[in-house]
Amino acid sequence: MKAGTRERFEALYWRHNRDLAAFIRRRVPVDAVEDVLAETFVVAWRRLSDIPNEERAWLFGVARNVIRNSYRAEARQRALHVRIAEGTTDRVAPFDDAIATRAELAHAWNQLSETEQEVIALVAWDDLSNAEAAQVLGVTTSAYAVRLFRARRRLLHLLERSSGGAR
Repeated sequence: MKAGTRERFEALYWRHNRDLAAFIRRRVPVDAVEDVLAETFVVAWRRLSDIPNEERAWLFGVARNVIRNSYRAEARQRALHVRIAEGTTDRVAPFDDAIATRAELAHAWNQLSETEQEVIALVAWDDLSNAEAAQVLGVTTSAYAVRLFRARRRLLHLLERSSGGAR
């Protein structure tokens, strides 16, 4: 890391941290402010060379996108919980025969690791392609495809085991 890059980022942070935090505070619950602020500065760090002269406005736009993504993710989570609770889960083609009941699915899902849940969620809930999901995780598309295959296979195994192998 170049010293100039770090200094530029630190200057950006100190110039805009307070205003950006206030902007975020007006839009999200208090307990989420620090997370959104941190994620916004992570994006700024990654795209430091792309930041236009209107830094403040650009940072506000990034924060707005982070907030919107957070709300969308929360809405998807709530919708999933409702679908599971109501037993009206949308069927995904490869899982048609494997999804038995909402209780079995919820139980199997909870037995997956957070990593396995995330790998499946990126394509099933976030509607990302394998290439996009791989980019989110910072891995190659091939590595992501393998992770997805293994996570789906484990979910199917857990579902079969919970139903006594009746499938």
